[in-house]
Amino acid sequence: MDAIEPTPLSCCIIARNEGDRIGDCIRAVQGLVSEVVVIDSGSTDDTVAVAEKLGARVIHHDWPGYGPQKRYSEDCASYDWILNLDADEIVTPALFNEIRALMAAGPKLNAYRFRIRNVYPGKTKPRLWADYHNYVRLYDRRVVRFRESLVHDTVDTKAEPVGQLHGAVMHFSARSYEHIRAKLDSYTNLQAKVLKKPAWAIWLRLPFEYPFVFLRYFIFRAHFTGGWDGLYSSHLAAEARLNRLRKILSAQKAVKDAA
Repeated sequence: MDAIEPTPLSCCIIARNEGDRIGDCIRAVQGLVSEVVVIDSGSTDDTVAVAEKLGARVIHHDWPGYGPQKRYSEDCASYDWILNLDADEIVTPALFNEIRALMAAGPKLNAYRFRIRNVYPGKTKPRLWADYHNYVRLYDRRVVRFRESLVHDTVDTKAEPVGQLHGAVMHFSARSYEHIRAKLDSYTNLQAKVLKKPAWAIWLRLPFEYPFVFLRYFIFRAHFTGGWDGLYSSHLAAEARLNRLRKILSAQKAVKDAA
């Protein structure tokens, strides 16, 4: 009886100026995926050279927003099953082996989620009880796709059942704390343009936003296990959420003044 061929898998990565990190991301999936497709939105460092040297197919595409760029990467893939990663994410050996076994046996569902565990700047692994996002990143593009949203890069699973994988990805989201602040500032700028909230509701939230978000991150997301890193990370998250409210108010005022 002929052996069943593993389901081929494309790894899709969107990137810009990730030359110092994308190599680790690609190396972690070599031997697991059939191809690596990198969608570069105009890197000025060696991102393209590093990715191509490791065998990735690199395509330039100007930045249209998070969701549309992810969808473009799906369209560029040679295979229908997608492992979607960011350039600052590294698949752990446990997840590698789990996905390889799943693809070898043939997926029973059309979408699978796994945990993406955050790593503090300068650290090599997640802290104790590290916070994480549990996202669908392994899926059949013929059935589910990334949303079109400019700021929310999540897969729309519709009514499809979703499987849970046990392995995880390590997320090296920031090179430094200043990098975190810059990323949050850029992200909240985008959110302020698309989020619609009544002004009265924003004014009511303003006095409580910082302490509420800080406690949510430090206590309930267990950043207290990270010592000083946890304290400062919680501060940055709370600061960003407070600034987002201020930016929404400012954007609404600008619209009224222009009317």
